[in-house]
Amino acid sequence: MDPTTQPRAHRPPHRKRRVPLWDNARWIAITLVVVGHGILPLIAEDDVAYSFYLFIYSFHVAVFVTVSGYFAKSGPPNARAMRQILTDIVFPYLIFETIWTALKALLGWNVVLDYTSPSWTLWFLIALAIWRIVLPYLVLLRYPLIIAIVISIGAGYTTEIDSTLALTRTFGMLPFFVFGWKLRQWRITDRWLELSTAATWRWRAGAIALFAVLLVALPAAIETWRDLRLRRFMLYDESYVAIGYDEPWSGAIRLFLLLLALLLAVAFLILMPRRTTWFTAFGSATMYIYLLHSFVLFPLRETPLLEGDQPWWVLPAMIVFCVGVSVVLSLNPVRRVFRPLVEPRARWLFRPEPATATGTIVLPEDALPPLPSTRRTPDLPPPPPAADTGAPAADARDGAAGDAADGPGDPDGGEPGSRA
Repeated sequence: MDPTTQPRAHRPPHRKRRVPLWDNARWIAITLVVVGHGILPLIAEDDVAYSFYLFIYSFHVAVFVTVSGYFAKSGPPNARAMRQILTDIVFPYLIFETIWTALKALLGWNVVLDYTSPSWTLWFLIALAIWRIVLPYLVLLRYPLIIAIVISIGAGYTTEIDSTLALTRTFGMLPFFVFGWKLRQWRITDRWLELSTAATWRWRAGAIALFAVLLVALPAAIETWRDLRLRRFMLYDESYVAIGYDEPWSGAIRLFLLLLALLLAVAFLILMPRRTTWFTAFGSATMYIYLLHSFVLFPLRETPLLEGDQPWWVLPAMIVFCVGVSVVLSLNPVRRVFRPLVEPRARWLFRPEPATATGTIVLPEDALPPLPSTRRTPDLPPPPPAADTGAPAADARDGAAGDAADGPGDPDGGEPGSRA
């Protein structure tokens, strides 16, 4: 039989149960992203808003990228991984960049469609694609985390690396992604879920103390942080010279912020509930929140509504509003409406067969969408064991890389934890 026309068995996908810890962490992290974007217009005039902004940005992006790295595959890419980079990252990026360009044109902005310059929040999709592609090569080296830190610090010294294809942030935040991968190698989920409640609260006490110190230090020296341009360092999207630092030791500032962010990311994860909560289900919708919240906040960002001195209640009101936005965008009706944009399957765009007419194999068979046939194919041999993906197979609670709706990784795993 011609290998290009041989029918394939249609096996139902195996659904792993999700680990509440990771869904809880992801939803809270993405909600902090929304809050940070929402209060941005307030920070110029309000020291309290600026302090809270710096507090959020000291760790929330690190958490978001670390969780992405935790669920990333470090082995040779299989067919599913190759398809996911296209359907989960590349296609949504092209769709939303086109939408943003069209929206700006309708508003009278002088814009051109340029896929090398991501609009606002879309930089993360480009960075995530590059991180996933690079990780299998990076982990072949002996010290991938140290190498990633060196790359991040070194990238800040050159002005040749700019925001084209989000390269400044891609290099700058690479250590967070590799750190997340390392956490998985250390079997963190298993160890943490097996701890008793009393033991976890001893760790949580230390995490609370760390965040408390940060909450005191930031407002206490707010003018110093403004003078140091700390916010611009935390964004990882400029060279040191562009920020205003041309000294040889400028990289030490990034090193300090990297290490602090990694420590705070761990503290954040320690504080996450291990049980199912009212918002656990929202953790599977982080990509919807990430891609859609910017349209809600765009009018507040581009109009003078929040400029200048504001009453004291505006900051807490904006925080509550942003949390509400995150909740609403997590709901199933929103996901059903926007699924074709956020999760485009684009089956029509993929080859219908795995080989060319000359027999050259261009795609593994499992990279293709299932055939629309209801007949079972008899006597097919069982599929071969899955190749090593770089993640410990016995780590049942850790799960697999995820779908577009899940954002940074898919926290599928073993039995959901029930401890606090």
